[in-house]
Amino acid sequence: MQEASQPALHAVQLRSARGALKLSVRDVSDATGIGTATLVRYEAASGVPASRKGHLARLRAFFEAAGIEFIGTPEDRPGIRVALGRSGESQST
Repeated sequence: MQEASQPALHAVQLRSARGALKLSVRDVSDATGIGTATLVRYEAASGVPASRKGHLARLRAFFEAAGIEFIGTPEDRPGIRVALGRSGESQST
């Protein structure tokens, strides 16, 4: 079940965000309090992962605070944009 107030996150966006930040599943787990098995399941999902505990909102907040912008929709070109630093430049993936 997707959290109502946030746009859906596609599994590919979660994998891309973690990869762009060069974080391990354990790093994200430690920072968010979400179990590693849950994170692996979310990233392995086909489409939008099922979530009932606010985990996707927590992941969105964590990644956005680290400079990730989620773009597109789950149905239309889901992706991320990465802030590269203070210069304000970004990179889409």
